[in-house]
Amino acid sequence: MIEIGDTAVSEQQVVDTAAMSSPKNEEKPEAEKKSTSTKKSKPKTQSRGTGRVKLTREQEENEVNHFKENIYIVFVECETPGNVGFLARTMANFGLKNLILINPPKLTNEAYYQATHGKYIVENAKIYGSLDEFYQSQRIDFKVASTGMAGGSYNLSRIPVTPDELGKRLNASNKIAILFGREGNGLTNKEIEESDICVSIPTDPTYPIMNISHAAAIIFYELFKNKHDFSVIGLEESTALEKEYLLKDMHDLIESLDIPDHKKKNGLKAFKNIINRAFITGREAHTLKGILRRLKVKIGEE
Repeated sequence: MIEIGDTAVSEQQVVDTAAMSSPKNEEKPEAEKKSTSTKKSKPKTQSRGTGRVKLTREQEENEVNHFKENIYIVFVECETPGNVGFLARTMANFGLKNLILINPPKLTNEAYYQATHGKYIVENAKIYGSLDEFYQSQRIDFKVASTGMAGGSYNLSRIPVTPDELGKRLNASNKIAILFGREGNGLTNKEIEESDICVSIPTDPTYPIMNISHAAAIIFYELFKNKHDFSVIGLEESTALEKEYLLKDMHDLIESLDIPDHKKKNGLKAFKNIINRAFITGREAHTLKGILRRLKVKIGEE
């Protein structure tokens, strides 16, 4: 992995950092050898809140593998094959490989040309006729909708997090789908509502809409730089099924209240937004579920 401070190379070069180590026949003073050995074996120190966690090499490798294997980049009904290539190239820059295309145009040579060293991502892309078809084929735990049109307090589906917040909080040990919409119209309201969270990039209001590959680069960078921010040991994020049960209990609780239907709908949507923005752990989901069920029993007894 290239670290900050490494020498930049041209696109045509592939850097093998292992080959950059000192030659075997180069003699070093004994003290220097000991210092180097100690430095290499020292595990990285991670921080979360006030605590500090040391990761072993195996744990670091697991996090990198999770990042590569569990994040799916979904391009919904793209209009030009060239943008598929640009997106694949950006994915390759940040170690992502799972490209999903929903009802795309024919992938002409332009897609492969624009992908440059990300050509293999285009070649291995999986194509589906609809988002529902993709969701049914993969057990996605978390869906992230990207949009340039963020909402406010009265548009609950479009209350966004920033890429920085997403990168810090997202747990790649679960399967995650990050959705990018059509070049002209983006994602529909329905597609956003069906997602767990919405991410939006702060831009100047005079020209808020970004090119998809530029927007993707910002989001991917934040995910990439934060993938080692903290250990996920003991902090396993809740699965889609755990959140589904939690939302069902809240739905049942809200339905028992004597309030108008539109307030029930907004109440459940607000609760879902809070739960998803918090990236709650499995333990937290079980605790909240227990409380909601006790409330349901309490209300039923009155």
